[in-house]
Amino acid sequence: MNRNDTEPPERSAPSTSFLIGQDSRGRWVVQDERGLCGGLFVDRGNAIRFAMDETGKRPQAIKMVPGILELDMSRPAEPASSPSIDGNRAREHRLF
Repeated sequence: MNRNDTEPPERSAPSTSFLIGQDSRGRWVVQDERGLCGGLFVDRGNAIRFAMDETGKRPQAIKMVPGILELDMSRPAEPASSPSIDGNRAREHRLF
């Protein structure tokens, strides 16, 4: 018997990363780096919980953004790209 006939298929881990930060109005923003999924949250805990659920509980796939992060769900789906985020850059980070 083939191994695939006796065991369920393995779930592959989500391949996208999520950014978490606050927008200019103080709301917590969660946005995947591809611009396909995201949302606004009243508090940090709910934002982190959402990102953890979406990444399959992989904290290494979550990046906290210093400064301002505005939610942008208007761009079309593109291959994943990793925007550079570090404390030495401008304090505003927009996804477009």
